[in-house]
Formats: sequence, C-alpha cells, structure tokens
Amino acid sequence: MKILMIEDNKSVSEMMQMFFKKENWEAHFAYDGNQAVQMFNESPADWDMITLDLNLPGMDGMQVSAEIRKTSPTVPIIMLTARDSESDQVLGLEMGADDYVTKPFSPITLIARIKALDRRAKLGGKVTEHQTPVKPVVKEADKFDIDTGNFQLNSRTREAYLNGKQISDLTPKEFDLLKTLAQKPRQVFSREQLLQLVWDYEYYGDERTVDAHIKKLRQKIEKVGPQVIQTVWGVGYKFDDTGAGK
Repeated sequence: MKILMIEDNKSVSEMMQMFFKKENWEAHFAYDGNQAVQMFNESPADWDMITLDLNLPGMDGMQVSAEIRKTSPTVPIIMLTARDSESDQVLGLEMGADDYVTKPFSPITLIARIKALDRRAKLGGKVTEHQTPVKPVVKEADKFDIDTGNFQLNSRTREAYLNGKQISDLTPKEFDLLKTLAQKPRQVFSREQLLQLVWDYEYYGDERTVDAHIKKLRQKIEKVGPQVIQTVWGVGYKFDDTGAGK
C-alpha cells in the first residue's frame, strides 16, 4: 500500500512511519496543505490511501480534501482531527473524507481503520494513470448483482444505475452503503447495523458518519432520478425504489 500522510506534527509522522514499516507499506509525508496537494497531483492514481490532518498550515484539511476530490472522487481519505466538534467532523465527511480518527489516537487504531477502509476500496480495483478501465466480460444474466427493474448494481465494475442512468462518482463507502441497503429492499437498517456492515468495525455509538454519507449519497442519486434511500424516523434507513419508475 502507498500512503500519503498529511500531518504537520513531525513527531506523529515519525511515530506512524515505524508502524507503516511493520506493515510493509510505503509511506510519504506532507507537512502543509499546499505541499500535500502538489504531491498528490503529481501522480494521483498511485496513492492507495490518504490520512489527512484537519489543522494544517498553508491550506487547511477541509480545503485539501476538496482539492483532492476534484482530481480523484474515490481515493480513500481518513481525516485526523483534534477537534471535538460534531459539526467539524460531519463537515469533514461531507467534504470528501471516508472516515475520521480523533486525536490523540492509538497507532494500532489508525492501522486498523486503514486496513478496514482499504479492504472496501480494493473491491473496486485500481486503475493507473496509464491504463484504460476495462469492463469485465460477463454473461447478460450475470451482469448485475442487484436488478429490481428500476435499479441495477454491479459489484465487479462498481457501477450503479437508476432508471438506466449511472449514479456517478460514488466513493467506496457510498457504493458499499448503497449496495448494503439495496440488497434487502424495504428492510430497515439501524445506524449501528450499517456501521458494522459497511465500515467493518465498531464505531462505539458514533453514528453521525452514517448520516453524513447518506446525505452525500442522496445528492448523487437525485442527479439521475427520484430518491430511493428513505429515512425511517427513530430507526434508520431503507432502500425502496418501488415508485422510482413512475
């Protein structure tokens, strides 16, 4: 794995470098926002993971996340923040982060979060800047894992369609969240269930990350058709496309 760690505290970077080496990961470090964007843009397809501090000199973490997302809507980003404000954490997720870890953190915890996010991201494969995406050749009957008539989803190509139109620029977590809900139409999932099924580890009651990802997912769905992710107040969320074709 090739990681870009964007962190202005060099002692934190040096500490994490030891843990990255134990995992045989290739780690590179940027110490301010402007340097980070420049390093990422030099070879955006080469990075497998970004860890991003929220408080940075030059350009803050929110701005860096937005700049990275202009180039790559799918590279996994874990935001590192010392802020306790719920609004800051939700805003970070809305700006493109896939996950966040609050400082001070255990290096072992961060490594676990990186592995969990990487497992999900690898399901979609990786395309280098010198390659053209190649769709797998499959039988027509095997084309979609989920096909309700109005909605189709292909796990191999990481593509989802509503009324024949592709739902574009889904991040790895957004795709997994949509797949989890769509696999069982009209079944209500609590936030706790979605955290366990999609994020692959316990959040210990921190459910607002689900709400932030649902919000972004809904915005992308609404660009192509009617809303199919419904809120069940006091319980959670469900997928229901029964009226999507009307």
